[in-house]
Amino acid sequence: MTESKKFNRAATVILSMIVIVTLLPIALIIIASFTDETALLRDGYSFFPKKWSTDAYYYIIKQGVTIVRAYGVSFFVTIVGTAASVLITMMLAYPMSRRSFKYRDILSFFVFFTMLFNGGIVPSYIMWTRFFHIKNTIWALLIPNYLVTAFNVILVKNYYSNNVPEALIEAAQIDGAGEITTFYKIMVPLARPVIATVSLFTGLCYWNDWTNGLYYVDNEKLYSIQLLLLKIMNNIQGLKANSNVAMLGTGSVELPSTSVRMAMAFIGILPILFIYPFVQKHLVRGVVIGAVKG
Repeated sequence: MTESKKFNRAATVILSMIVIVTLLPIALIIIASFTDETALLRDGYSFFPKKWSTDAYYYIIKQGVTIVRAYGVSFFVTIVGTAASVLITMMLAYPMSRRSFKYRDILSFFVFFTMLFNGGIVPSYIMWTRFFHIKNTIWALLIPNYLVTAFNVILVKNYYSNNVPEALIEAAQIDGAGEITTFYKIMVPLARPVIATVSLFTGLCYWNDWTNGLYYVDNEKLYSIQLLLLKIMNNIQGLKANSNVAMLGTGSVELPSTSVRMAMAFIGILPILFIYPFVQKHLVRGVVIGAVKG
């Protein structure tokens, strides 16, 4: 057996073990969500629980209409927000990558400045609610925090600089292509790996976001899945506390708070588990090439 084959087999075994170890926490979350609340509190988390239960999912299913609507809001915000964010990011990164652009350094400075400093939560809240009036609108879930991020802009800018030759752009201009045509016909098709990378980063941010909803949304019809699950968890804690007080001396009612938390975590990550394998092959390439200093 050659040295390369030995190395490949050893690497396969080691990486397989790492994958298994990485998946164990997810498996534990799923098992805990199907574990009886009393057994979970008495015995702790276990891969082999003594008593199984679907009470957590039954409790969540009772909120069925609300959860389906929240899923719809999350999918809409994630898809629309990611598409808009990727488009704006690429359009902003394009002039920053062009050496012939007169204000390239100034624009790069303003983008990089936002990575170091921001106005804070209170000024941001006042700005978005009093001047832009986005409170209790779908825009509150789309615009703040994630629409444009300096990290993604710099990532795409470096990808452009390192992978698109200046001569290719000059050739397009000689053929009569304007900046818009050059951007859509040359830059975008050549940037598929970094597009997939930025899309994944942004999509994860939008899907996992609950802070925008917590700050700017009071209307239950605009709750995302993450914010709704947080509200459900808070309601369970409140009901549990009230039940313990009401049943003091007669035996308290044990609501499935811990198992519901695990079930909600599983529901929250389920779409990501399906989507990630399709973009993973582009992720590493986009990050490695885009992270190289341009």
